[in-house]
Order: sequence, then C-alpha cells, then structure tokens
Amino acid sequence: MCNSACLQFARSYLLEEEVKGKKVIEVGSLDVNGSVRGIVKNFEPLSYLGVDVINGPGVDEICDINDLINHFDKESFDVVISTELLEHVRSWRNAVSNLKNVLRPNGTLLLTTRSKGFGYHGYPFDFWRYEVDDVNVLFSDLLIEVIERDPLDPGVFVKARKPISFSEKNLDAHDLYSIIRQRRCRDIREFDNLFFRVVKRPVRRFLSRILPTQSSRR
Repeated sequence: MCNSACLQFARSYLLEEEVKGKKVIEVGSLDVNGSVRGIVKNFEPLSYLGVDVINGPGVDEICDINDLINHFDKESFDVVISTELLEHVRSWRNAVSNLKNVLRPNGTLLLTTRSKGFGYHGYPFDFWRYEVDDVNVLFSDLLIEVIERDPLDPGVFVKARKPISFSEKNLDAHDLYSIIRQRRCRDIREFDNLFFRVVKRPVRRFLSRILPTQSSRR
C-alpha cells in the first residue's frame, strides 16, 4: 500500500544507480491502493520480488516479514522496500531485524509507516504507530540518509543505507505507541489484541454512531 506522498518519496530519493542491475525485494507488496513497483522497475533492476503473507496484485511469492532470513538467507538483496507494513506487524523488533539482515552491506532500505493520529486500519491487524524519533532509534545502526514526515497523513518515511561494518542495535528496551493499548508499551499481549477487536473497537464504533444523533436531538 502506498499513498501519493509515499510514491513521491520513492521518486525523489531512490536513485537509479542504487537500483540498476541490483536485486530488489518489496516486503508487504500487496497492491491495495498504490505501489512503488513501477517506479523502481523503471530503473531496470536485475530482479524485483514482491512478497506478502497473502496472494494478490503485486505479490510474486508468499513470505512473512518475520521469515525473510529463513526464506532467503542473510544479505540476499541490494534494495529492501517496505511501504505501509510495519504498523501491522505485532512482533516489530523481529520484523525490523529481518529487514536489516536480508539487506546486503551498502544496500538501500526504503520504508514508510504510520504515526500516532492515523486511524485504525486492520489488514487484518493494526498494532503500532512510529514517530520520527522512533525511526531514528530503530535504524540508528544504519546510515539514515533521509527521514521525513508524511505531508498528507500521520506517518514517517525513511531511506537508509546499511554500513559495511554493520552491528545490529538491540531494541528490546524500546517502547512504541500501540493503537491497541492507546499508550507506549514494549509488547502487545494476545489478550490486548483480542479485547480491542472484540470489545473496545466495536463499542467505540457504536458510540461514534449514536453520539452525534443524541446531540442533534438537543
């Protein structure tokens, strides 16, 4: 998934020399409302592989983000792209680790994700919100070249390069804002997710429908 600002970010900062003749993987490639695939393929990569957890437009192979290393081995791709996926992954630390480690040294990472203020959008799940400060911490073991806020919706975009002498940062102590728990926390329990989906979210949706009706009667 990718809005117009996400597409423009890819056009502006992904360079031909970073892609031409290189191996590219797009993680979370299902094309729901836009894809960077056409932009990147114009640079004539050696290969372009789109992976996601379900089949559909833009998906060449089924693979979960948390299985990238097991499926493809470390340092298998020159360019790793992930747009609008990371907020949907409950085990975000493992996901971030897989993105970093499937990338070759001196390779390019292009990533977009949502920030606090963006509404719940489960495909089928939605867990986290990332701010600029979070992204700076999460990818501090890479060379961050560009980091921007989405000008259209709450979100953050980043382009980074993997250093030759890569040493992965431990993120165990970092908390993220959870749209499920409505606060920063380290992890989300299955109970938290189930309670939100079965009780909390339906109640909120119900109240949002009846409250305007009640106020209009006053």
